[in-house]
Amino acid sequence: MLRYPAEALWQEIAYLAYHLHWPLDDLMDLEHLDRVRMIRAVSSLNDRAWEAVRESI
Repeated sequence: MLRYPAEALWQEIAYLAYHLHWPLDDLMDLEHLDRVRMIRAVSSLNDRAWEAVRESI
């Protein structure tokens, strides 16, 4: 069985913690696929927010 790389896990956790302000325990409890879906959702929200900023300039 392959293990998920620890550095990748911490990068994902840090990204979600930074944006969502969730406790570490809650983030660590996420299943891998749920964590990936959350990262994609947060990233999409960020992309849309930055696009709105660029369009307003």
